[in-house]
Amino acid sequence: MTTIFVATQIQSAVLGWQVYLLTDDPFALGLVGLAEAVPFLALTLVGGWTADRADRRRVSLLSFGAVGLSGLALLLLSLGRPGPVLPLYGAQVLAGAGRAFFRPASAALGSELVPRQHYQNAATWRSSLFHVAMVLGPALGGGLIALGGPRLAYGVVVAFSATGLFLMATIAPRPRPAAAAGSIGAGLSEGIRFVLSQPILLGALSLDLFAVLFGGATALLPVFARDILGVGEVGFGLLRAAPAVGSIFVALLLARLGSFQRAGRVLLWCVAGFGVSWIAFALSRSYALSLALLVLGGALDGVSVVLRGTLVQLWTPQEMMGRVAAVNSFFIGSSNELGAFESGLVARLLGVVPSVVFGGAMTLVTVAGVAWRAPELRRLRRLAPERADGDAHAA
Repeated sequence: MTTIFVATQIQSAVLGWQVYLLTDDPFALGLVGLAEAVPFLALTLVGGWTADRADRRRVSLLSFGAVGLSGLALLLLSLGRPGPVLPLYGAQVLAGAGRAFFRPASAALGSELVPRQHYQNAATWRSSLFHVAMVLGPALGGGLIALGGPRLAYGVVVAFSATGLFLMATIAPRPRPAAAAGSIGAGLSEGIRFVLSQPILLGALSLDLFAVLFGGATALLPVFARDILGVGEVGFGLLRAAPAVGSIFVALLLARLGSFQRAGRVLLWCVAGFGVSWIAFALSRSYALSLALLVLGGALDGVSVVLRGTLVQLWTPQEMMGRVAAVNSFFIGSSNELGAFESGLVARLLGVVPSVVFGGAMTLVTVAGVAWRAPELRRLRRLAPERADGDAHAA
């Protein structure tokens, strides 16, 4: 999985830099996110339903194959002279469609491979590997752009994607999960109703959705790198990698420390700190300080990623894991891509720095709203429910 994560992170970083160089427009960076978000949002619940009815390993292989094809398309487009950006957006549409099936299928497959008592530790290590990729991917992307331009970077993406597919194919075939009775509409509705009936899950997902939608401004980092901090391609790659450095540190620390005693409060405070770190980043004119703030924000975000991932696995019956993972992906996956669009749009209207400050402030408003509307999450102590049927253990 690490090679797959690295490939997607290189592709995302390089495409953002390439589009900004071609257009010189922050709004165009937002459109990159929108191109991926639209097919993802349209298909991810169907992807979850598919993961609960078909071989999750096979679905993961086929869907990531589509993501890999998007990287191949970008490579072919970069072989000629620079052209319009519309075909680049088209490649992201294909990537979004593939991710819509890959995310819920791979998440559900992971829950089959790990014993229940090790879910938090597995979530911690999975988060750690993902954030290792988020360090390596952007850093490699920036270096590859400086070394040989987008075509070299996309060539590495294709090679990494092919390696990831080969390694995933070595996983032993899994028994097909017990298929839920009824139509696709009934199956999807059941997954949505389950999440809506769990205040703790709904609160955690809502918190992450709106925090990343407003608070994260990763899509605008090419603007900060080139126009505000003046650090070029390699400096941009390090900026993109910096949040993942913090997340890796936190993931390793959590793997050692074990479970939380006041998980709900920790989650709320970490998301609030995430918003503050982005406000400070927007106001910084020091490259070193900006890097440090991104590392801090990534560390705080890493805690919320582990907590949310563990909550979803512990509170979800195995036969519904694909559909609930799809709802989770709908919340979280859409927040990243739609957050990129929101950042680009608000940057067009208010300017780059005010847009990031606005997003951080909205994150703080979101934390206050969730703490008020979801007291069960605020009072949550242990991550695991008291009973396997999903009753909360809060105090």
